[in-house]
Amino acid sequence: MHEVTKKQVSTRLRKVEGQIGGLLRMVEEDRYCVDVLTLISAARAALHTIESRILEDHVSHCVADAFSSGDLVDQQHKISELVATIGRMTK
Repeated sequence: MHEVTKKQVSTRLRKVEGQIGGLLRMVEEDRYCVDVLTLISAARAALHTIESRILEDHVSHCVADAFSSGDLVDQQHKISELVATIGRMTK
C-alpha cells in the first residue's frame, strides 16, 4: 500500500474505532435503538469508503504493475485474486 493511502486509511480507521467505542457506550447506556442503528450505518459507510480506497490503491499499483511486467502468470493471478476479493466485498 502506498504511503499516502496508508495514512488516509489509518486516519479513517481511527475514526471508525472511535465510532465503535461510541457504539459500545451507547449500548451499555441503553441509548435509543434508532440512534445506535444510525451510528452503525455511519461506521459501515466509513468502512466501505476505506475498503474502496484500498481496492483502488491495489488496482492502480499492484494489479497495474503485474500487467506492465508482462508476466502472464502474475497477471492471471492478480485477475483471479481481484475477482475473488470483489466477490467477498459484495456479499
